Amino acid sequence: MTNTNGTILITGASSGIGAIYADRFAARGHDLLLVARNAGRLTGIATQLTERYGVSVRTIVADLGAEEGLKAVEAVIASDDTITHLVNNAGFGSAAPLAGAKVEDMQAMVAINVTAPLRLTYAAVPRFVSRGKGTIINISSIVAIGPEVLNGVYGGTKSFVLAFSHSLRKELQGTGVNVQVVLPGATGTEFWDVAGLPASNLPSEWVMSAADLVDAALVGLDRGEFATIPSLQDASEWDAWEAARAAMLPHLSSRKPADRYSA
Repeated sequence: MTNTNGTILITGASSGIGAIYADRFAARGHDLLLVARNAGRLTGIATQLTERYGVSVRTIVADLGAEEGLKAVEAVIASDDTITHLVNNAGFGSAAPLAGAKVEDMQAMVAINVTAPLRLTYAAVPRFVSRGKGTIINISSIVAIGPEVLNGVYGGTKSFVLAFSHSLRKELQGTGVNVQVVLPGATGTEFWDVAGLPASNLPSEWVMSAADLVDAALVGLDRGEFATIPSLQDASEWDAWEAARAAMLPHLSSRKPADRYSA
């Protein structure tokens, strides 16, 4: 029997934020399609969620940093009309300064953090638009606003996710396809170990649990928010940021240089 709630495709679903998204959407009665590299973890999560919630949980073992992995997930998106949500969560970061980071590692980061969500979104959007409904959730980071906080390449990748989400939101207005971008702060996941700065080294008051993060993000989704920043207490600060950006935008292109650049 077809699940009328639809299927949620979640990348990076074997741990951390992705695994919590899987649990929460399963609890809402959605079937799941979970993507990650770790086959053992994926199988374990799928079994647990099926037993706990009685939903269908399928898995795709794929490295989204490789062309073969991307094509495998794109093929599923192209052939599965039950998919209603795409959660672009897979990613990793670095706390190393540019001079101390291997360029090969930075290139791999771009592949996962930029190319993968780009490609999967391109695969999903036409199908969502043709059906007149669908949801794309892109996991960015607060470093999209402050790229100097951690490694600059990481900040750049997350700035792309935010900018890409802005553009998608504008292009998809009126199509029935919704876009949400989530900007987590420090979150208690394996991310920090991979980044080379274990979360235990951070002040405890900075670090949100993955469960609290996802629960807040889902409240934002239910409310129809475009940008959800779970740690930001005063939403007017984001509104002011956006208002300043919108006010400056009409003045950014001109035939002549600004008077302040006159000799």
